[in-house]
Amino acid sequence: MTASLPVPGLTSGTGAGFPGVQHAPQRPGHRPLAAVSPAPVLRLVAQQEGLLQIHTAPFRGSFGAVLSQALRTAGLGSRVLVSQFLKGGVDQGLESSLWLCGRLQWLRPGVPACLSERAADQDQESVEAVRQVWAFSREQLLSGAVDLMVLDELGLAVELGYINKADVVATLDRRPAHLDVILTGPAMASELMAMADQVTQLRRGL
Repeated sequence: MTASLPVPGLTSGTGAGFPGVQHAPQRPGHRPLAAVSPAPVLRLVAQQEGLLQIHTAPFRGSFGAVLSQALRTAGLGSRVLVSQFLKGGVDQGLESSLWLCGRLQWLRPGVPACLSERAADQDQESVEAVRQVWAFSREQLLSGAVDLMVLDELGLAVELGYINKADVVATLDRRPAHLDVILTGPAMASELMAMADQVTQLRRGL
């Protein structure tokens, strides 16, 4: 047999959520709880937003970490430009740039060897070859002709005097909103680091 015990302050009846139970009347001086407004519905807005990323290391070798990303991006149908400013030895230049996956253009200056000395110590042809790569990359960047641009050793080319730093900073500041730019290399000016949305630092074992 089940016995029902009276609950002080409650009377029998029909209450919200508890059949047969009705809440006690409000005491004097007590305010009823205000109705809670429903939370606003959040909706994601589709908007392309490119990032400026930096991959840097105290040694030359950060380029390989992003090449696979560039190839994958091109394979998925995006337009990609990879510019290596100080890598030579293949006598490439603007007229002989490589194309991979049909959408990735790989550009190096037309110099007989990799460049590691300051521009003031190089012959004028080598300096001009590097500046041609920058001029082409700058044009492609400002026009929004590509979706991803990898600028390898751009910071080092600036530090060694091949490319004007103010021009680089101003150009990156004017990049189209959809464009992803990745800078790689061992030297990055503080102005470039300050502009980056993401910085990845590579280092050898501790």
